[in-house]
Amino acid sequence: MRQIKIVVEKNPDCYVAYPLGLKGVVVGQGDSFEAALADVTSAINFHIETFGMDTLEVEPPVLEAFLTEAQVKV
Repeated sequence: MRQIKIVVEKNPDCYVAYPLGLKGVVVGQGDSFEAALADVTSAINFHIETFGMDTLEVEPPVLEAFLTEAQVKV
């Protein structure tokens, strides 16, 4: 077992979740936080089963994740 950091975004029509520090593109979604988390966890497991443990060997590993805002000119 390994811990993976997962970002969960709440959008107007659903929740979207994706892992940090994983090779490839893996996304899950659902009508709730829990559903999106379960969906992305299933997708991560499938991704690892399909492409192997090498997908977890990202260097350097993600140690922490931060969420912030920045003002941009539009």
